[in-house]
Amino acid sequence: MRTEFYDHFHPDERSFVDRAWEWVERAGQLHELKRTDFLDPRQAYILTTLVNRNVDVAVRLDGGSPEAERKRAIIAPDYRPLEHEPAGIVVLSVSSTDKSLSELDHGDYMGAILGLGIKRDRIGDIHVLEDGCHCLVAEEIADFMNLHLRQVHRANVWTDILPADQLRVSSQQLEEISFTVASLRLDGICSDVYRISRAKIVDPIRAGRCRVNWKQTEDPSKLLGAGDVVSIQGLGRFKLLDVEGMTKKGRIRVKAGKFI
Repeated sequence: MRTEFYDHFHPDERSFVDRAWEWVERAGQLHELKRTDFLDPRQAYILTTLVNRNVDVAVRLDGGSPEAERKRAIIAPDYRPLEHEPAGIVVLSVSSTDKSLSELDHGDYMGAILGLGIKRDRIGDIHVLEDGCHCLVAEEIADFMNLHLRQVHRANVWTDILPADQLRVSSQQLEEISFTVASLRLDGICSDVYRISRAKIVDPIRAGRCRVNWKQTEDPSKLLGAGDVVSIQGLGRFKLLDVEGMTKKGRIRVKAGKFI
């Protein structure tokens, strides 16, 4: 039955569709409970879509905070209450007396964590703070990270495990950019945001390194709208904040925000 859904998703998403449909089937037919790793918003959408096709299955998403982007899913038979089912999420608090700590960014912490051999889907949102970092992680790997994470970039750090309700949330910082474009095409807007020529920005898009609202796209001509989130592997992520209207010369005024 899952093959019926393939046409609704990108070919590269089929392996996740297969896994998600298996979770749903096992919950509905074998009455199993499944707690997933952290899902990005696109994966959460796919899973929710599949769950909604099965009246015997329920799902709850939890990322450790109400505004979480990455969330774990709990999938179970519909008769099983999920509101009190533990999500298995804790906070790894990273601290240091090193003065360079204030210069570290999201990529530094992510690189240090992945350098331990931990997969990305075991990690939730990372909140960079003035005095360190609060990282939401799967409870199953927390002890390992607490033991082995001792350096981030060039800063020596120490860690502690905290319950999710002690999370300190950082506000997302955006570097706002205003410019004009001939159209709302993906390649044109990306060219201005990343300051790369339009001819060169097409290559990573067609190579499958671009995601719009967490969905992979290889179409440089795709039209964007206000609120869309775009990421290109190796270049970072931005949000199209506003489409402000036309100039006298017929160009479109837009405002974008790069995540920093």
